[in-house]
This record gives sequence, structure tokens and C-alpha cells, in this order.
Amino acid sequence: MTTSQEAAAAQLFLDEAALEKRRRRNRIRHEAVQIGIIVAVTALAALFALAVKNGLARHGIRFSFSFLWNVAGFDISEGKTLAFDNGAWPSLTDFTADRSIAQAFVTGLANTVKISILAIVFSTVLGTALGIGRLSTNWLVRNISFWVVEFVRNTPLLIQLVFWYFAVILRFPPLASAAKLYGGFIISRQSIYLPTIVWQEGASGGSILMLAVAVALACAAIAVRQPKVRWTLAAAAAALFLLMLAYGAPISLDYPVASRFQATGGTSMSPEMAAILLAIVVNSGAYIAEIVRGAIEALPKGQWEAAVSLGMSRRTTIHDIILPQAFRVVLPSFGNQYISLTKNTALGIAIGYPELFNIYGTIANQTGHSLEGIVIVMLSYLLLSWIISAVVSFVDGRLTKQGAMR
Repeated sequence: MTTSQEAAAAQLFLDEAALEKRRRRNRIRHEAVQIGIIVAVTALAALFALAVKNGLARHGIRFSFSFLWNVAGFDISEGKTLAFDNGAWPSLTDFTADRSIAQAFVTGLANTVKISILAIVFSTVLGTALGIGRLSTNWLVRNISFWVVEFVRNTPLLIQLVFWYFAVILRFPPLASAAKLYGGFIISRQSIYLPTIVWQEGASGGSILMLAVAVALACAAIAVRQPKVRWTLAAAAAALFLLMLAYGAPISLDYPVASRFQATGGTSMSPEMAAILLAIVVNSGAYIAEIVRGAIEALPKGQWEAAVSLGMSRRTTIHDIILPQAFRVVLPSFGNQYISLTKNTALGIAIGYPELFNIYGTIANQTGHSLEGIVIVMLSYLLLSWIISAVVSFVDGRLTKQGAMR
């Protein structure tokens, strides 16, 4: 190596060291700015909270969360709460009037989470179907999907909720003459009854159950890594579940049985829960349909043309080529819609569904701690939004990484 080459190599090394030093300095400055903003916002929030507390104290109002441990003194029509009746480990139990106010908040939060999870799953399926239907080559399917989406998106959600509750759910026949559908479903104005999986006390087959759970988890893990065999693994897991039921595993299906005035067995869904679930699923499904339709139409036309040239049917093209690409684009928008529908569960107060905001209203009326209660409600919705955002970001990152690897 000549002297000039050595000098050039030394200069390159110095330039890289200087560039790295500059990057480190910029990163430290950026992190310092972020920490400063967090400290400033926290300080402002603390000063605001202190000012509110002092203002309430001057009027003889004490700001405290100690009321959470008082006895609630009211019942909640449905929902579970956490109880420590059997030791250090909490258990799910029905809420009763002798439970604490904190447990009442837990019941409301559990009802909100239950509706949110179900609505996210069903609205995604419905919205995807409607979005694909908007682009169908069948004239009837295309127009039905269009008018359903347009009608739902241009109608307030509260009106839709009232319609589903008073014009649909409460118009179901009474339990004595309720419609009994295939599979044990019973639909009545009192409740909607569904079959459920129950544990058989004292039954043998615990090892079979543990084996089935282990195999199901293994199938799920493989399906995440190998999407091409996902449906094969799902079929294998379903077959294993059926075999487990047939050969003495300690679980079984409990079917509801209706009498004149009540039904026993299975699990029930109250009219309020059914109405708010239907309203949110249909409303969110309409918005998701437009997201899906826009993502599909944004894909290059060459994707469709290439599939046609390979002799692929339209159904196969949508399932194997179009939707996998569209979902990578629309997932952040899905996350926004999921957060929105979670907050929309607060409209359950209009029909008496005991979600978080409804129970807050009851607690505020009975205790007078409306400010503390609304802080708890706001933080609960903020936490749920953060969880949904984190899950969507994680899935989006995984999909983006898989797409880059391919």
C-alpha cells in the first residue's frame, strides 16, 4: 500500500468516526428533547391536578380514591369481576351488591373488553366480505354491498343501536315460543342462548386434554411461521378436538334447554349485549369495508392481469394474491377503527348495557365522586387504546418483516 492510499484509508477512518460521533450526538440530543417534553407534560399535569385538588378542598370536596374500597350497594345485571375469596389467586365471580366499588369498575371494564373483542373479530370478517363484495362482478352482490355500506356509514351509530334494540331484539318471540335453531341456539327476547364448552367434574381424560392443548399450541406456533400449511393445521386441530370429545376428555358441550319461562344450560347473551354487539359490528364493518375496498383498488392492475394469465380464478386471486397485499396496507387503518369501536361501547348506556361508562354513572350518582370516577374511566379507555395500538403495531411489523424477507 502506497503512502497516498494509507492517507486515504486513514482519512476515511477519521470521517467514519466523525460521522458516528455526530450521529451519537444527534441521538442524545433527540432523546434529551423527548425526555424534556415528557418531564414538562408530567409537570403540567401534576400542577393541574394539584390546582384541581386545592380548588375542590376550598369548597369542602375531598379528592380521593379511597371510596373504591367501599361496598357498592347496587347490583349489576351481568358480568364477572375479580375476587380474592379463595386465597392469593383471584377468581372470576358474579358481581353482587356486597362487592366493592373497585370490583364494580372491574365488571364494567370486563364487559367493555368482552364487547370490544367480539366486535373486532366479527366486524373484520363482515367488513372484509363487504369490501370484496363492493368489487364483485355479480351485479346483485355489488349493489347490495354498496347500499349496505352507504346506509350504515351515513346513519348515526346511536340511532342504529336503538333500532337493533327496540325494533329487532325486543321483537323476538318470548321464551315459550322462541325460535330454536340448529346446534342448540335459542333466540328469544329474554336472552339469546348458545351452547358452551364445560368441564366435567370428576371425569377422566385429563392427560388427553393436556395433550390436545399442547398439540393445539404447537399447531398455532407452526402456523405463524408457515402460513402455507395454516389451514391444514387448523383442520388437524379441529379433528383432534372432536376426537377428544368422543373419547372421554373431561369437557363436553352443554346445550341450552328451554322451558316455559326460563332456559337452563349453555350460556346466554342478554338483549342489551346482543344489540350493542350487532350495532357496533355492522357500523364498524361498513367502515372497514371501505378501507378494504380502497386498498384493493390501490393495488396495481398488473396483479389481476398476471393472475388471469396464469389461469387463476377470481376467488383464488383474491384469496392468495390480493388480500395478503391489501392487509399489509390497511392494518394501521384497522387499528384506528378498532380503537374507535372500543370507545363506541360507551353508547351501551343508552340501552342499559352495564359497560364501563354506564357503571361509572351509577357509582358517581351514589358516591358523589364523579371526578375520580371519570379519571378512572378515561385511563381505562386510554389503556385499552394503547393495548390495541401495540398489538396492531406488532402484527404490522411482523407482516412487514415477512414481506421484506420474501
